[in-house]
Amino acid sequence: MLYTRTDPQIDEEIAIEERTIRYRSLLFHGLRLLLASLPALLWAFVFNLFYAFITTLRTSNAIGHITDNSLAAQSLHHGFDLGTVSFLGLKLSENSSLSSSFGTSTLLFLTTYFLLVPGTLLCYQTGIPARLSTLLQAGILHFWRFVRILILYVIVMAIVLGPLGVIYSKYSDYIDLHFVERSAFLLEMAGILVLALVAAVIRLYFDLVEVYTVQVGLRIRSNGRPDRRVRKAILPALRALGHNFLRAYETFILLSILGLAAIAGTSYVAVHTLAQPRSWPLFALTQAGLFLMLLTRFWQRGAETTLSLNFPVFNEEADPEIHARTNFMPSVAPIATDYDPPAPPADLIPTPQHIEPPLGEFGPVVVDPQPSFPDPPADLYRTKPPVDQADL
Repeated sequence: MLYTRTDPQIDEEIAIEERTIRYRSLLFHGLRLLLASLPALLWAFVFNLFYAFITTLRTSNAIGHITDNSLAAQSLHHGFDLGTVSFLGLKLSENSSLSSSFGTSTLLFLTTYFLLVPGTLLCYQTGIPARLSTLLQAGILHFWRFVRILILYVIVMAIVLGPLGVIYSKYSDYIDLHFVERSAFLLEMAGILVLALVAAVIRLYFDLVEVYTVQVGLRIRSNGRPDRRVRKAILPALRALGHNFLRAYETFILLSILGLAAIAGTSYVAVHTLAQPRSWPLFALTQAGLFLMLLTRFWQRGAETTLSLNFPVFNEEADPEIHARTNFMPSVAPIATDYDPPAPPADLIPTPQHIEPPLGEFGPVVVDPQPSFPDPPADLYRTKPPVDQADL
């Protein structure tokens, strides 16, 4: 007896698979996406290191011009002197060229961020290799979309945190009038923590908007162009965050705490090594902390991408003018999802069919049940006489 699966069994298996996909771990699956696209993280760290080197090189030259001709700088040869460092900070703030250098480095970093992050999200969602050319190409395609998201993010932050900032200032004044020392410090930190948690919610939401913007860009409209509408990512991001707020928010906060702990720990160790005669351990520690903080940030992106894959935008809205792309690079022509395949070719060996002869054309055929045949000739079976030997 053959065992066949019934429709309810198949539906139950599909439901179990969908529940497994919907509730897969944001933390561990996000880490898996990060490791699969690790070159994206490395390229981001390389660019960050390059911009930091350009900025610190000018700062080092400016510090050298001050300390090379100063007797007060002699204390720096034997350890760390806070008074000398404060004096250097005042002198450096008077140099306008350093301020422009910091501004240029910040602008370059933001530009690189808008180029690398869309490519990273694309690699997370599609699984394509995170090559530098792929990252830059995707970043160029999504650059202005991310600029629009940034403008929207600044507007929302101003609308939400503006009134909260006013309330916090009143709260801080009240604490200064009624509390002192440790209790005042704890209450001040509590107010700052509330502002930080609210800002984290806004940042998480707009991270999801960026993720869904990349996902929307994988669709092709009826005019043959990618879907560049940022507004199509606003509601799916809000819906996904609303359905999974605790999971997403806990993961975001946990990874943020890990990143801040990494940079705080390495900074603490670096401060205690300022008196060392060599400077490269301090540089290595600070760069290690920055790398760990950058790693947690890309880990957050992986967790948010996992959430978007659990609740894709393709299932949220049915638009007949939108077609999915089979390949995620812009040089490949799209294929419509409602594409009807051609009919299969005719069978080369047709099925044999019985063909009756056109009997009406030649008249009816009469079959005699006792057919008669003509008699054979009389000499047909006559034998010849034998030949006499005498005649020979």
